[in-house]
Amino acid sequence: MPLIRTLLVALLAVLAASRSGTAQAAERPITNSEALALDANQYAVRFAVTPEEALWRLRAQQESVTLSDAIRRRFKARLAGISIEHVPSFQIRVLLTGTDLVPPEALKVAGRTLPIVFVTGASATREQADRAMVQYQAAFRDQLPNARGMGHDQSTGDVVLLVTRADADLHGLEPIRAQAQSIAGVPVRIEVADRPTNLAATGGGRVEGVDPANGRRYACTTGFVVTDGQRNGIVTAAHCPNDLVYRDEDGGRVPLSFDGQWGWRYRDVQLHVSPERLSPLFYSDRPSGTVRQVTGWRNRTSLRAGEWLCHYGESSGYSCEVVELTDYSPPRDLCGGACAPTWVTVSGPVCRSGDSGGPVFIGGTAVGITKGGSNTGSRCNFYYFMSTDFLPEGWRLLHGGEVRESGEAVTGVKP
Repeated sequence: MPLIRTLLVALLAVLAASRSGTAQAAERPITNSEALALDANQYAVRFAVTPEEALWRLRAQQESVTLSDAIRRRFKARLAGISIEHVPSFQIRVLLTGTDLVPPEALKVAGRTLPIVFVTGASATREQADRAMVQYQAAFRDQLPNARGMGHDQSTGDVVLLVTRADADLHGLEPIRAQAQSIAGVPVRIEVADRPTNLAATGGGRVEGVDPANGRRYACTTGFVVTDGQRNGIVTAAHCPNDLVYRDEDGGRVPLSFDGQWGWRYRDVQLHVSPERLSPLFYSDRPSGTVRQVTGWRNRTSLRAGEWLCHYGESSGYSCEVVELTDYSPPRDLCGGACAPTWVTVSGPVCRSGDSGGPVFIGGTAVGITKGGSNTGSRCNFYYFMSTDFLPEGWRLLHGGEVRESGEAVTGVKP
């Protein structure tokens, strides 16, 4: 038990490893620069650029957040979306309503220039699109009860309605689009997708429990370490079992104290309290023993279409891809009822049953915890996550020895 307790204190968010190489890695988390370089290697392969170019682009992505937030405030009345474009060139694209032109701008990053271009002529603002999704969600469900959810695409300004192949073949894509657009009063695009589901789970920091509803045993992925100022805990997905046991690879088991779960509308998060003080660490790639330290966080409203994000799940492993919909509403009653358009989708490339609750991040920056995904056989269409903005009230991310307030406390706004 002393060995297990020591491991729990060091990093409940990550699995204790029996291999000496992994154990050594767990003793020293990689630096933020090393972490970003790993994510850049995946970017380089995806967009066929050099690792050096990829690393510069990810640094530019990080450093442009403050400027993007300023642009969002400056053009609030006209803003349809902000997106990051990767091809044919790397730039930030700001989509605005109206016809008044705005000259291009630029941001200097490490001696190079990141272009910022403004495009006008959008038909609706992001705020109008989000309001329409909330207001007409029930109407969409009545018209298309099998719809796979909907979300806002900041790169085009469209509300994207996800439908089944059967409905597309029966009704036709254009009639569906025209009817949805007439109901919502904002631009609508139709895409065919398989049913998104919760990804109930096997995990990064392995925790196990029995669902009393069916008597089956499940294992879930843990996300990030949190604190309320006095206690430390670990978060995972709310649809995991309540009574969980931390389990290391040597077979050691430590019961975790269930504190609560929040699984409706805009949340899917469960909290388990540790008896000991924890460190702000998480596995980003457990098989390789890669441990990262949380060094910061991102608010949901600052996320842009096209952002490069990574996630880890025990089933699918470590992978990175681009954000698609920043204001996604999952279908049917996956949120204890109707879902708010506050979830974020990422274009795979892999997600499997076994990833729920796992961390979403870039470098050492915490972004969210995985809720579910849409799969076609072995192919992941997309996965979606809950922002760390929506941690339980009173709890905040532990990062670098410091703490942050939850997004609700920071923004003062509850969806």
